[in-house]
Amino acid sequence: MKKRKTLKILILLAITGLLIGGAAIIYLFNMPHQDIQSSKTDYFLTSTQIVEEYLADTQSANEKYLADDGNSKILEITGIINMISEDFNKQIVILMKEKGSKAGVSASFTEETNANAAQLTVGQTVTIKGVIRSGANYDEDLELFENVILEKCDVIITQN
Repeated sequence: MKKRKTLKILILLAITGLLIGGAAIIYLFNMPHQDIQSSKTDYFLTSTQIVEEYLADTQSANEKYLADDGNSKILEITGIINMISEDFNKQIVILMKEKGSKAGVSASFTEETNANAAQLTVGQTVTIKGVIRSGANYDEDLELFENVILEKCDVIITQN
């Protein structure tokens, strides 16, 4: 009798756990994404300023711009377009880098903002708004500088 009662309690606990876990998963998948373009900008910088800040002190720059909860800072970065490419998701990626700089700012656009980025040309000065995902640093193994990475970007201002 006691085994049967224990088994029923364990089954009820398992079902309750599955229901709570399932509800949490459904909630997380249906959470609204942060609308970067309508959110206020946290910092206004040039591509050279943010790269130099990261190369000078990565730890303090990470504390200033990146957040552990995924809600990193929204930046507007102004720079000269050095390269334009396309990633595997058919999203436009631009690299803003000054001549002689060790690293630059790589900005990935979204499906919705690709059309705005399609008008850009190499050598053009542009201001991009996006959320930062990682900072510039030097990779000793590869002996290369890594770029600052912005995601969910859109063009704010273009200059010729």
